[in-house]
Amino acid sequence: MQRTVFWRRLDLEGLEHLQVSASASSVQVQGNLLCLEADGIRVEHFWHLSPDWRTLRLAIRRWMQGRQDALILERTGTTWRVNGAHRADLDGLEEPDLSLTPFCNTLPIRRTGVKPGDTLELDVAYVDGATLEVSRSRQKYIRLDRNRVRYIDLGLLAGFEADLTIDREGLVVTYDGLFERLFPGG
Repeated sequence: MQRTVFWRRLDLEGLEHLQVSASASSVQVQGNLLCLEADGIRVEHFWHLSPDWRTLRLAIRRWMQGRQDALILERTGTTWRVNGAHRADLDGLEEPDLSLTPFCNTLPIRRTGVKPGDTLELDVAYVDGATLEVSRSRQKYIRLDRNRVRYIDLGLLAGFEADLTIDREGLVVTYDGLFERLFPGG
């Protein structure tokens, strides 16, 4: 599978270009985004996933206010390393969640059952795109129908909920109030 998608931010000015390349041996994802969060930010994110769409490595480069920063999250079994250092507080979590992109929702959506009412709760490594701080958080996904999922934050942003419309691969088409895909058929 080869896919290219574009998302527009709805809460502030921003645009993302994302390329997905999936084969029998791995999934590679590269995203580039620009937005006006934190007085302007540019982020490149690179995901190396297993064939069953589980994150093995996430590398992020961010340019903001005249400086460049980087962050690398790597899975080793059930533990995670942040910039090479083991983070015990992240042990056992399922996936990273980069705040600036709807792509990260695809990973749990692909593991949520397909029948209405099917539910998945998971712990994530929440990466704040503006600060690159990594914190443990909890999320819930509820299948509404074949093409819609409700996202509920149970952790750092508890109380936040949004309905997501998705395509057949689990990529977001619309994310209530935050993102919409440009050229939805793409």
